[in-house]
Amino acid sequence: STLAACGGNKDNPDNSSKGTESEKTTVAPTDKEPEKETEKPAESESEAMGQLTTINVYSRDEASGTRGAFEELIDFKGQLLDTAAIVESNGDMATKVGQDSSAIGYVSLTTDFEKNNLKPLSYEGVVPSAEDVINGTYTLKRPFSYVTRAKGDFPSEEVEQLVDAFIDFIHNSTEGLEAVHMEGGIVDVDAGKPWEELKANPPIVDQDNSAIQIRTAGSTSVIKTLNAAIDAFKPLAGNVEFVSDHNGSGDGFKRTLGEEKDGANGADIGFASREFKDDEDVSQGAYTGEYAQDAVVVVVQKDNMIENLTKQQIFDIFTGAVTDWSELK
Repeated sequence: STLAACGGNKDNPDNSSKGTESEKTTVAPTDKEPEKETEKPAESESEAMGQLTTINVYSRDEASGTRGAFEELIDFKGQLLDTAAIVESNGDMATKVGQDSSAIGYVSLTTDFEKNNLKPLSYEGVVPSAEDVINGTYTLKRPFSYVTRAKGDFPSEEVEQLVDAFIDFIHNSTEGLEAVHMEGGIVDVDAGKPWEELKANPPIVDQDNSAIQIRTAGSTSVIKTLNAAIDAFKPLAGNVEFVSDHNGSGDGFKRTLGEEKDGANGADIGFASREFKDDEDVSQGAYTGEYAQDAVVVVVQKDNMIENLTKQQIFDIFTGAVTDWSELK
């Protein structure tokens, strides 16, 4: 992801006045007047570049896994300033920040920054990119996590074997990693192996599984990458069916290992767009881990002159300790 260049309209003072020789020698004030006028375009450019006044903070709703991850990474959970504008989705955030020259917000790295009139900011001096998320240089990131039911607690042995196969597919196969990557998930595709080499471990994939269902639940943020992986997996696993009912990261644990696992909302695989919390004991699950990562990117309107923010500066902005752009100079 490349930072949008900071641009502005630079007026050329030499073109503002080119009077005749007699004008220059007989009317002294005329020479000074254009000099004052050249200061006005400079002020206008300064405003266009984002040297503004009050910072307008945008955040996601409390149910958002992106917000939960962002607040945990910056360490300001429960301290968001009261005047923050709350938006309901990544797309809504991108649109509104891109339309507000005084705005700041945060979005997924998969966002189309140019289309939305946004500038992605560096974090602690590191430009957000998939490569730097993978190598650990860019640290403002969140995982796409999963957990399954406990061993022996699946609806059938066949479902358990197919869940085992799907986890192997999404984690380790070239086909699975490519599917996730194509929908914006940050994975190391080169680390994958062809599914043909992996599928011998669960031979059940070679039979007709069209009558078997795998239930998924949890984060809504994972849906694009998860569905891509499912679509790639089904024809390679006997056309097993998937039933997805996703309402938020909190359901990932509850429906596989928590209080809802044996009810009508029970699931076989649960997802969260964050790390599982301390009170979500995923160690009980047959499988748990992270199948992809996603960078959280702090964004401003494209003409803002800010290029980089530190963790402390982001903390100060989102908690209200810093309220004016001039305080960041």
